[in-house]
This record gives sequence, C-alpha cells and structure tokens, in this order.
Amino acid sequence: MILLKNLLRVGAVTGGSLLLGSISFSSAAELPIVTGVEWQPLAAQSKRLVEALDYAGSPFDAAEAQALRAALAETDASKGLAAVQRILDARCLFGVNINPEMRVKVQQGPAKPALFEQGWRNFLVKVHNESGTTAALRVESPNAARLHGSPPESIADRWLDAAMFDKQPLRETLGGLALEYRIVQLFSRDAGKREAKIGFNVGQGTQDIGFRNEVDVLFDATPSRPVVFRVKDENGQPATAAFVIRDAQARLYPPPSKRLAPDFFFHPQVYRGDGETVRLPAGQYTIDVSRGPESLPESRKLTVTAETTEVEFKLARWIDPSKSGWWSGDHHIHAAGCAHYTKPSEGVRPEDLFRHVLGEDLKVGCNLTWGPGFDYQKQFFCGLADKLTRGNYKLHYDVEVSQFGSHESGHLVLLRLKEQIYPGGDSKHHWPKLCLNTLRWAKKQGAICGPAHSGWGLQVEGAELPNFKRPRFDGIGANEYIVDVTHEVPGPDGQLAPAVDFLSTVDTPYVWELNIWYHTLNAGFRTRISGETDFPCIYGERVGLGRSYVKLPDNSDYGAWCDGLRLGRNYVGDGRSHLMEFKAGGVVMGAGDSELKLDRAGRVTLTAKVAARLDEKPNPELQKRPYEKPPYWHIERARIDETREVPVEVIVNGRPVARKNILADGSMQDVSFDVRIERSSWVALRILPSAHTNPIFVLVGGQPIRASKRSVEWCLDGVDQCWSQKQRFIKADEMTDAKAAYDHARAIYTQRLAECAVD
Repeated sequence: MILLKNLLRVGAVTGGSLLLGSISFSSAAELPIVTGVEWQPLAAQSKRLVEALDYAGSPFDAAEAQALRAALAETDASKGLAAVQRILDARCLFGVNINPEMRVKVQQGPAKPALFEQGWRNFLVKVHNESGTTAALRVESPNAARLHGSPPESIADRWLDAAMFDKQPLRETLGGLALEYRIVQLFSRDAGKREAKIGFNVGQGTQDIGFRNEVDVLFDATPSRPVVFRVKDENGQPATAAFVIRDAQARLYPPPSKRLAPDFFFHPQVYRGDGETVRLPAGQYTIDVSRGPESLPESRKLTVTAETTEVEFKLARWIDPSKSGWWSGDHHIHAAGCAHYTKPSEGVRPEDLFRHVLGEDLKVGCNLTWGPGFDYQKQFFCGLADKLTRGNYKLHYDVEVSQFGSHESGHLVLLRLKEQIYPGGDSKHHWPKLCLNTLRWAKKQGAICGPAHSGWGLQVEGAELPNFKRPRFDGIGANEYIVDVTHEVPGPDGQLAPAVDFLSTVDTPYVWELNIWYHTLNAGFRTRISGETDFPCIYGERVGLGRSYVKLPDNSDYGAWCDGLRLGRNYVGDGRSHLMEFKAGGVVMGAGDSELKLDRAGRVTLTAKVAARLDEKPNPELQKRPYEKPPYWHIERARIDETREVPVEVIVNGRPVARKNILADGSMQDVSFDVRIERSSWVALRILPSAHTNPIFVLVGGQPIRASKRSVEWCLDGVDQCWSQKQRFIKADEMTDAKAAYDHARAIYTQRLAECAVD
C-alpha cells in the first residue's frame, strides 16, 4: 500500500512530464534527495534495476512502471533525478551513505518492513556514494543464519538471512556513481514480529564510528503454510504441471532468486505434481497453470487463509498427438552450464530435470552431457533410459560435443550412445577436432547423430528460401555438415550408413536452419530434421520449446524413438501446430525409404491431418518481429494478418507450390493437395515457422533427385568457405583426414553438379 500511496502522491503523467508538486512523505521514513548526480548513468542504472527486480520476482506494477518511464523521459535532468528518487525510495528499506572517507552509515527507509515466514523478500537500498568507491556493498546481521559480526546471544535470535542481489543485469560491485540503488534480500525463518540489527559496509574498517552503519528494524513476518496442490490431467489421473504464482503485488512465489533445485532460479514457474506443496502466506494470488504447448493454459485467483490446506487443478488440453501415436521429444536439453550453474558440484540431478520434462508433457527428454560439468554429469549416463523413466515419459542421458573436441567445427548431438567418452581418456580433453572422426566413432556404436543449433554460422540476409547467398560458415551450427553429409561411415554391422542422420531445427532462425537443409536435399541427400530447445542455453524458459513428434505404436523404447528421427518418421515444431499422417500418393512419410516411385511425370495427391491453435487476439509485436529475433519458431508468426488462420504449404524442392489456409482453432482438419511432379523431387508440408514435416522422395523414371544446379553449386562453394574458417582448428595428426574429408565432399558435389538439369 505504501508504494501505491507514494505513487499517487507523485501525480499524473502529462505530455511526457511528471508532475511533482503534490509529493509529501513522512519525515520519519523519508530518505534525503541526492543532488548533483550525473543523470544519464543514473537513468541507465535505474533501467537495469527494473530488469533485476523483475528477474528476482518483485516486478514493478503498472503504475510504478508508468511513473518511472515518465521520470526517465524527463528532459530536465534535475526534475528527472528527483522524480526517479521519489519513485524508487518508496521501495527502499535502507538508505546507505558512504562518506568521502568511506565510512558507512545506515538509516531505515520508507518501505514497510514486512516479511513472510520461510520466504525471501526483495527490498531496495539507496546508496549515496560520496567516496566514489567501486567496492562491493555487503549486508551483515548478527541475527542472520550465516553469521556476520558478533554472534547472537541464542539460537532463537538467529531467525534471519540476508544477501545482496548482485547478479546480472546488476554487477557485483558499486559503480562509483554518487547515487545508485541496490537490492537486498531478506529471509525470515519465523512468523510474527521480530527485531533484527542490519548493517552495511564496503569492506573491513568502513563501518562508521558509533555503530551508525547498523540500524534496528522491527519486522512483521506473515505466517505461511504449505498448500497442497492437487493436480489431475484431463483424464483425472495425477499429473505434474507448471505454475506461475504471483501475489497481489505481482511478486513471484517462491522467490526465484533464492530457489533451489528442482525449482530453477531463472524461471517464473515452478513444477508441482499431485500432492506436492507450495508454501504461501495468507493473501490473494493469481496462479497461471499449464502443461506444455498442447495444454489449454488456465489463470485463476486463489485466496489463502488460515483454513487453506489444498487447492485443486484439473488440466485441459486442446490436442493429444500421443493418442494418434505421435510421441513428443526434445533431443537437446542440459542439466549443466548456461543458466544452470558454473560449478560442477552444483549440478542439476536427473530427478530435478525429469520434473520439468513431466511438467511440460514432453514424452522424451534427451539430457546431453557437454563441456560444463562433464565430469560431474557423466555419472548419470548408463546407455539406457534413466531409472526415473515411468510410463510414457522418458529421460535419457547422451552427449553434445560442445566446448571440447570438434565443437569448433560445429557442435554435434550424439543420441543412443553405448559409450559416452571417445577412446583415449576419461573426460572431454582428448576428442577429435574433425567432426567426421567423432561421427565415425559414434555411428560405429549405433548412435543417431546430427549437428546442434544448425543456424549458427549460416547467417544470410533476407528471408528467401532457398537463399543462394553464401554464409560465413564461422559458427557452431551445421557448418561442417556441408562436408559430412557427403560421407558414409560403417555402422555396428560394418555396413555403410550416412554419417549424419538429422539437422537440428527450431532453436535458431528458421531461414538459416532450413536453407542448408533445402540445398542438400536438392543435391540428393536425405538428411532428416529434428526439433530441439538447447535448454537452458538458447532457450531457458522451458524444456520442449522445440520438439519432434515421432510416429510409433507406443513409446516403450527410446532406441525406436531415435530410429524414428533417423528414418524421418517425425515432424518438428513448437507444439502449437501439427502435421500428422503426411502421405504422398499413399506413401507414408518415414515408412520404408519414404519413396514414391512414378514411371513418368504426373500429378500426385498429398494428404495430411492438420491442427493448429492461435489465441483469438493477435500479438502484433510477436507476429511482426524479425525472424532472426527469438522465439524463432512460433505459431503467432504464421498468423495471416489479423485473422485466426495460418497457411499450410506444399514444398517441392524447397519452393512452395500450393497452399491452403486453415482456421487455427485447435480442431483437427483433413487437407489434400494435387500437385504435378515433373522430375525426381522431394516434397514436404510446413506451417512456417511453426511446424515442418520430413520429406517424401518422389522418384520419376528411376532417376535420383538432382533438383537444383544452383543448390549444388551453393554446396560446393560452401565446402571451400567452411574450410577457410575451420582448417585452423584441426590438429596436426588429423590434418590428412580433414583434407581427405573435404576433398571427398568436393568430388561428390562436382559429380552431382554434372548430373543436374539446369534450374
């Protein structure tokens, strides 16, 4: 309430100016207005503060945000400076002054000292830094569980914990500006009124003489209670779901920045299964619940009182592809690195990650061990489905070659491995630099392989597909794929098989991913596509933002699911649209060799069952966002103008040749197309950029697919460009192999170029 009252006193926003004349504060809580501060850096720091509070789970409400935007837009620096302070001071529990001699003194600010039992709260600290120090601001309290200063007289006095929030977008140290705001986080073990002595310093010896660096604060901690979540799926069976829980001030519960696994600090949501709890103080809450893109999200109000013990949730969905035999999976998620952690000892365990797989209704989660934490995470690999696997939900440990070995030539996803470490060592430090050598080892043990996050390094200007501009091949995506796709290597039985089974899609801009795939398909290669998220590196929001839906009679065998990727028995996408039962002339996608054989050119009937779901109201910002900005695949980007329709396109040799618009209301619809095939070609369906099938290969007169002379020329040019970028990474003892691999690719493309008809 104090925030709202103070904002109301700030006044109205008129013509971009903030009217300040009616502001008044209680002198007991008022913090001094600091003058003579450089306006631009303070404004920049204030914007980072807003981001940090949102990340920490205590966002500004609409009124605060509007007032702050107006203050930051003020052209009169002195007025803007005063306005920003009045807005931010309302959230300050402490004011800290660091004098020119670096002595620190503290006073209590106007924010209400309200905590809640067994939870963290975020408060602002106003720092008047007359010394210009760039040391770290530290909080201390004898009442904290982690003792600072003198010890408490008894364990009962140790009821508090206190910490500074110094993560991105903030920094660990002060910036040296005369005024800035920091975030302090306070935790209460108990309910009720509790007094604490809280102090601040910027290093040993900076405490102010006379103990003025400490202040005694009487807190009132609201009791909290465990609330049991009863979670049932659409069939009334126990389930796990994602819950975003906010109080009346839009604060997240549990507070994200202090969460421990299985709740991730970089998420707004937590995952709870039937019978599990969330601890909440009395009050009003908004709870958003979902269970992956196939669910119908629900938002509801909850009032927690002393009598509240449990709350029931009945989940709903708009589609269930598994009932038709299409099993979802994300072949690229991590339990280490990026947003997770930097120290191996802080690793996320299988049971933590599996909760997220369940909560997003992802039937297969491929957890890839990679560079960060490799030696910690490798203990969970067993070459089989993890022991947590139950029913139709599977967690499997495999490997991404990243931050070691051949990652400079492009990261590799290796699925269905029997051995996780390349011979010659027990870690990540001795792997080949040439991707093809890693692929030879993996394919020999029966692995299913493909490049990760394919678009990186393949950036091109424009959105045309296929695009004939030359990428730089200077990244970690499907770069050396341009070489590897031309190779066959021995499998477990000694028989030759393609070195690459799939290209990863959905987690990089679709033009860059699909462009190289379309070109190599036009050259006659048969690499399939699979969907991935690269959680929590490219996408940290949730697992399963990129998915493959594999057609299987059941989901009992992880190896069979991987084989579905190899055979192209799957479509990919964001889970918000679906392209099932794709057939060409009666030939089923992914069945056998996916080949339809015609004696001569003629017409072919294509059929599929299609479903998509858009919100009724468009999201123009997302709909019109440049394709190179995330999320890279999303059904909203496929929306036709302001309608609720999306286009289903027939793709022949990379070009759209037919289209039908469907209503994206979630209903399953039959679509049929009649297209003419003049020469041997590949055909596919897409809702761009939301879903894409794998191809069916139509062979006319027994001729191989050589669909585009320009595509083969693009590939041949790509080999030379890739070599110019990657040769410096190759080790001396692999240089002969590398030159031979690239020469082989040049020879294959040159041969196929001669076999192509003119475009």
